[in-house]
Amino acid sequence: MGSYLADYLKVTKQLYTIILIYLIMAVNIITQEDLSEFRYLLLNDLKELLQTNVPQHKKWLRSAEVRKLLHISPGTLQNLRINGTLSYTKVGGTIYYDYEAIEKMLNENKVNTSPTLFR
Repeated sequence: MGSYLADYLKVTKQLYTIILIYLIMAVNIITQEDLSEFRYLLLNDLKELLQTNVPQHKKWLRSAEVRKLLHISPGTLQNLRINGTLSYTKVGGTIYYDYEAIEKMLNENKVNTSPTLFR
C-alpha cells in the first residue's frame, strides 16, 4: 500500500503543479477559497484511498519469499512441507505457499508464556 500511496501522492503533486501553472498562465486569479476547495477535494481523495482495503501481502509466496519472511533455511522449509506443518501447492517445478496458511501455522504453534521472573 505504501508504494501505491507514494505513487498517488507524487502524481497528485504533479497534477496540482500543472493546474496551478495553467491557472496562472491563463491569467485567472486563484483565490484562497479556490485553493481551500482544491485542498478539501485532495484530502477527500486521499482519505478514500486510505480507506480502501488494499492487501499488504501477496496471496501466494514462493519458497525464497517464505524463507525470507520466516528467517528459515531451505532445509527447515522442506521439513515443514514433509511433516505437513505447512501446506503448499506445486505448479510445474515451482512450490507456492498460501500466505494465510503461513499465518495459520504461526497461530497454531503460538506458545503462550507467563512471566516467571519474580514469582
